[in-house]
Amino acid sequence: RVVVKLKGMLNKLDNANNLNSILGIEGTASREYFSVFNRLIKDTVPFNFEKRNRRPPEDPVNALLSYGYTLLTKDIASVVQVVGFDPYIGYLHQSYYGRPALALDIMEEFRPIIIDSVVLKALNKGVITEKDFDYNLGGCFLNERGRKKFYRAYEERRHETVTHPVFGYRISYLRIFELQARFLAKVLQEELSEYKPFTVR
Repeated sequence: RVVVKLKGMLNKLDNANNLNSILGIEGTASREYFSVFNRLIKDTVPFNFEKRNRRPPEDPVNALLSYGYTLLTKDIASVVQVVGFDPYIGYLHQSYYGRPALALDIMEEFRPIIIDSVVLKALNKGVITEKDFDYNLGGCFLNERGRKKFYRAYEERRHETVTHPVFGYRISYLRIFELQARFLAKVLQEELSEYKPFTVR
């Protein structure tokens, strides 16, 4: 049901002619996606995921997602600067003080591929356990032990190589981060007609 809905929302994007329409579709799609995220977590995992929450995350799964997205944002912001962009001026995310809007824009296509997959693997394989979290300030957070374990898993994932859908040779995800930023630069310089997000299928 959710897969069908998400495909329908992709089709709606073709007719979206302003930013508010695009963001509305994205928000609805995100809610649908996370409404079934818990189905990807094995029954043996002692954590339950009901919905996405943050600032602060209220449960271990949200704590993992938030920490992972923070790591990914940092990496994307770095490659955006290497390419020559200002990471704080974006297209879809609004530019607030201290918010790397462009990095957040580009990282969207990597959230499920990199972070969500790492979270699911760490949970389903028992890499992350109840001992890796602390509860304080009204939220749930990875403790030092948990952060180290998750970062190792993230490091492995971002250095994993895949066959690039455009170039046809194997390349690491970390390198693909930079390539996507360079693709955007070529679009702005009118060397490419449109920006193509990275997809694995």
